[in-house]
Amino acid sequence: MAKLTIDDLELKGKRVLIRVDFNVPLDEEGGITDDRRIRSTLPTIEKVLSAGGKAILISHLGRPKGKPDPKLSLRPVAQRLGELLGKEVGFFPDCVGEKVEKKVNELQPGECLLLENLRFYPGERSNDRRFSRGLARLADVYINDAFGTAHRAHSSTYGVARYFSRRAAGYLMEKELNYLGKALTNPSRPFVGILGGAKISGKIEVIANLLRKVNSLLIGGGMAFTFLKAQGLEIGKSLLEEDKLNLAHNLLQNAKDRGISICLPSDCIIAKEIDGEEVKTVPVEAIPPDWMAVDIGPKTTEGFSAKLRGAKTVIWNGPMGIFEQERFAQGTNSIAEVLAQITQEGATTIVGGGDTAAAVQKAGYGDKMSHISTGGGATLEFLEGKELPGVRALTDK
Repeated sequence: MAKLTIDDLELKGKRVLIRVDFNVPLDEEGGITDDRRIRSTLPTIEKVLSAGGKAILISHLGRPKGKPDPKLSLRPVAQRLGELLGKEVGFFPDCVGEKVEKKVNELQPGECLLLENLRFYPGERSNDRRFSRGLARLADVYINDAFGTAHRAHSSTYGVARYFSRRAAGYLMEKELNYLGKALTNPSRPFVGILGGAKISGKIEVIANLLRKVNSLLIGGGMAFTFLKAQGLEIGKSLLEEDKLNLAHNLLQNAKDRGISICLPSDCIIAKEIDGEEVKTVPVEAIPPDWMAVDIGPKTTEGFSAKLRGAKTVIWNGPMGIFEQERFAQGTNSIAEVLAQITQEGATTIVGGGDTAAAVQKAGYGDKMSHISTGGGATLEFLEGKELPGVRALTDK
């Protein structure tokens, strides 16, 4: 770990500003429907409190467009966090200003305070210097434990850091950087990448970077059909990015030149309509003009699984089909099952955030992987080989 971590800090009696990622999904009544992001940062918060620090938590929630929105208040999160910690968590309905500073200065060692949604101020997203300075006045040391927002140069992840001499990673941030960093710089081999999801366009640089790292790349999901079309196959009404056909062809050639195996589907589940009754399995060469692919087929699943069973490191980003519908989730679920098996046998398995994490959790394998990333865009940018602003802002060891 090249950056300072929470374990490098003196916390006793200190006001500790912790950037967390409490951007949790809410139902129409404002109830939290998934508290994984809150749970994932508990070790960092508990460390600060047990060491006699004063924990001041800051986060965003949703997209309130720079002004207060009662539906996006973090108040329910404070209540849930208190339940998880087993102690009261204070909440203050603002995040900068004299009143906030007064409340923070009243905190006792071992107490925790969550401040209101950062994005109620336009200065958060614009990385406004005054807003950053206002946050910095609240604390003595700074910890970033919000990997999911580390790709944004916002006030709370980047601008605020310039006002602290010691800026450290929390335990979650450290874990993310260690798992993803080792996979990209010093993986146990064979190293297999799995990419899926709808489009190539959001993952062009990920593919290009992984082709320099992996031994094999498995491509499923909707994005696979632009590659298949680039090879001259007819794909019916399956997802296609017409403007990415040349790129797909070039990526395939690049992999061939490097001796990297790119595995594409050999068969697929197809449907006339996503919500229709007609569903069948066909080879990818035999997709009728008015049908669309909705999942990888059993032969593809078998072939992908065989590649994975010999792997020592696996990174997976993007589901294999429309996993939200149970009948089109078999390919995704099967991949998750194989990864759970090889994890138990000693392989390192890393699941990218967003839909992939949701799919693995839905399949019941959430606790069977080496690591499930809490980042969506941050994970993708890290896999592209980019330096994340929120990481760059931390103090080098």
